[in-house]
Amino acid sequence: MDKIHTLNDTRATLLETGLKLFAEQGYNGTGIKEIVDAAGVPKGSFYNYFKSKEDFGGEVISYYADGFADKWSTYFAEGPEPPLAALRYTYERMITYHEQCEVKAGCLLGNFAAEMSESSELCRLTLQEVVSGWRKRFVGYLRRAQADGSVRTDLSAEQLADFFWNAWEGALLRMKIERSTTPVRACVDLMFDYFFLPQ
Repeated sequence: MDKIHTLNDTRATLLETGLKLFAEQGYNGTGIKEIVDAAGVPKGSFYNYFKSKEDFGGEVISYYADGFADKWSTYFAEGPEPPLAALRYTYERMITYHEQCEVKAGCLLGNFAAEMSESSELCRLTLQEVVSGWRKRFVGYLRRAQADGSVRTDLSAEQLADFFWNAWEGALLRMKIERSTTPVRACVDLMFDYFFLPQ
């Protein structure tokens, strides 16, 4: 049992370290040696858990998505009950998180999409699956908000969710360029104070 626990701890340490370094330096800017050195794990041990750096990249995306889903669940549980207000609360919390980060790394999904979608089919498909899961959850809240009259119905929940995702990811890129959360704040304010509301 202790051996299994140690193996799981080592794998999680590698994933957590990879997540941090990929977010700060990008996939191509981070080598396996740098990851194992930062994690305090022998380089040979890396291949006990991952077949290749590409395989590791796909696992990091899934690991990030799982952590993000856990945060979402926490935010929804502690936030307001009305669906539109609950969605806004989660993004307000994310902005607060980014404000507290010294390095404005943005969104790992967006970073990987820009860097790896053309060169790694494994990473592209993993990203597609993760984004699809986010979209399904977001659409569910928007549909409930449309049903209670707080969100416009001239566009489908899917169209609204897709437009928000595109705007949010673009704002995250600007946040990285400007090293400021002003773009993501403006995105959330515009979406929730105007775009989502009944026309």
